[in-house]
Formats: sequence, structure tokens, C-alpha cells
Amino acid sequence: MTVLTTERLSLVPFTDHHVDGLSAMNSDPEVMRYLSGRPETRDETVVFVERVKQRWSEFGYSWWSFIEKETGEIVGAGALQNLRRGATVSPDPTCPLEIGWRLRRDCWHKGMASEAARAIAGFAFDTVHADELYAVCHPDNVASINVMQRLGMQYTGLQTWYGKNLATYQTTAMR
Repeated sequence: MTVLTTERLSLVPFTDHHVDGLSAMNSDPEVMRYLSGRPETRDETVVFVERVKQRWSEFGYSWWSFIEKETGEIVGAGALQNLRRGATVSPDPTCPLEIGWRLRRDCWHKGMASEAARAIAGFAFDTVHADELYAVCHPDNVASINVMQRLGMQYTGLQTWYGKNLATYQTTAMR
């Protein structure tokens, strides 16, 4: 499992010690608005962390907690994972790799999502040797679309992933 670092963040693969910080973020309805559409319970976060730890073992990539170096607090989370066509929780290794992120609401509009996404993309291209990366979001999620565009990703249209029509962006390199 790989720890990534940026100027302000340490990206650390999920551990049981991250449950409280992740649960606090995932229980915020505004954070989850475009993801699941509802706040996540602590029990759901515990299950999510267990699933992520298994994926790290199985695939060598999954979700990281974003830990702010200055405070030591979890300020977000991000992933390198395979997209899924349906609404299942099981990864589909035949689908392209996706980068994704979420941040605590008090950390929005500070450039942390772009900073972390660049580090994850670097890991995907340099370590996993991905040929391309995708990022998807709800079409109304302007903040995530702006991050995708800042990363130099190209819009490829609305596509069905996770059983939903999502704005889909793709790149073969990061700027």
C-alpha cells in the first residue's frame, strides 16, 4: 500500500484509524449530495473501509484518506479504482481506471482536490502503468467538473457508469 504526498497533504490508504474522520465527512449531506445522494452512517463507513482494505490487497490500489499535514486531520478521500457499469460494489477489472475525490465541506475551493488528484493520477500512470484515466460525476457537480478540466481531462459526454448517466472525462496524461 502506497502513501502519496503533496505540498499540503499525505494520501494514506484507508485504515481502521480513519473511520471517525471519514464518517464525519461522509455523514455531511452536502458532501454526499452528488455521490450517493444521502449521508452515510458510521456503520456504512466501517463497511466501506473494510472493502477498501480488501481492494488494496487484491488490486494494489483503491482509496486514500487525505490527511492535512498541518493539522493531521482527514480532510478528504480519493480513489484509483475500476469504473463499474452497474450499481454493484464489486470492481470490474475490465472497466477503465477512474480517479475520484471528495472533500470535507470546509476544505472546498482551496485546490486540495486538484492537488490530491494529480498525485493519484501520477501513481496511476507511473506505478500502475495505466494507459488512460477516467473521472465521472453527476452532470450538475460543477466543482468536480472544474477539477477535471484543471487536470486537463477531456469531456467525452454523458456515459452510463454505476448505473447512472454521468459526465465523463478522460485523459492519457496529466498536466
